[in-house]
Amino acid sequence: MDAHETTAKYNIAETCSSSVSIQDLRAISGDTTTDLAEVLFQRKLTYGPIPGSEELRSNVANLYADAQSSALHLDQVLISSGAISANFLVLYSLVGKGDHVICHYPTYQQLYSIPASSGAEVSLWKANPEKGWAVDIEELKRLIKPNTKLIIINNPQNPTGAVLSRSQLADIVEVASKQNITVFADEVYRPLFHSLSPAGSEIPPSILSMGYPNTVATGSLSKAYSLAGVRVGWIASRNPDIIKACATARGYTTISVSQLDDRIATWTLSKPVVEKLLERNLRLARTNLAILEEFMNRHTDCCEWVKPVAGTTGFVRFHKNGKPVNGVQFCETLQDRKGVMLCPGAHCFGEEFQGYVRIGYVSETEVLQEGLKELDAFLKDDFQTLF
Repeated sequence: MDAHETTAKYNIAETCSSSVSIQDLRAISGDTTTDLAEVLFQRKLTYGPIPGSEELRSNVANLYADAQSSALHLDQVLISSGAISANFLVLYSLVGKGDHVICHYPTYQQLYSIPASSGAEVSLWKANPEKGWAVDIEELKRLIKPNTKLIIINNPQNPTGAVLSRSQLADIVEVASKQNITVFADEVYRPLFHSLSPAGSEIPPSILSMGYPNTVATGSLSKAYSLAGVRVGWIASRNPDIIKACATARGYTTISVSQLDDRIATWTLSKPVVEKLLERNLRLARTNLAILEEFMNRHTDCCEWVKPVAGTTGFVRFHKNGKPVNGVQFCETLQDRKGVMLCPGAHCFGEEFQGYVRIGYVSETEVLQEGLKELDAFLKDDFQTLF
């Protein structure tokens, strides 16, 4: 991503919902009462509260209140510099040499590489593309060992856009609780459940709402909330020992997050700002997914997918006469000739994903449309001769 995104004309590999400015966010939310000068300019820039301001932690805690469970307490939330820092702190704090972890796969590499770098043994719990990226609970049971310390899930899942349903989460918790195993959920794409019925019984709650105390979740402002440039993420758990361990580890890496970021994040996650922003991003995801689906329907001869139901990304397999293309060559040639950036699956998510590319479709609609237009032309003009 670092090597190619600065030169891409149409970046449709991006995983964030279309980014907004503070001015954009004010217009989206309709909030004209908050004094943004006070938010941004009038507070002294000390380190601030080390775990995060009370206002920010309160707003994050409210994200986890639902019909099944109450909001978290302030001391059950720890603010971090983005979800990447939150994930690192959880993994660094809970896993070490001699431990065994099980990781939902494919997923963001950090989630399985950090435990491996700490000396832990890692087993990949593989989702099946032929079954809609479903996972097998019986396989999870077989993967458990006497030293299994952690089950790691990514819900919604990057890069597939699939979800672990409420019933699947219940099964995971049941398996984990029998062995006193902690369940860690990277929920950074939550709550963009754009293609699931809001009234459906299978919309997954947070792992923190499943009635099992040995759970921990991470999130951030980057994916669902369009503010990757505000480097704020969080760790949340109903188990005080988990938060305490992460806070101790955090002292070796970050004193506190930027106080400007803390203030902007507090305002973003307040009502009605957060509600209006999510409405905008859900609407954008539905609009753009329909555009991407139309593209997919036009090219069934050379590409296939499992349509994503949540999040911001889809995992598309390009093939010629059934044989997967070289994903890196495909993506590099496409960008060189058409300026369109995609993310090669085998290079970024595992060698078994030959031919797969990740497409981020919750960009500005015009960017997606123009990018797919150029991809159309590439498939027509270059695909048959090059691949």
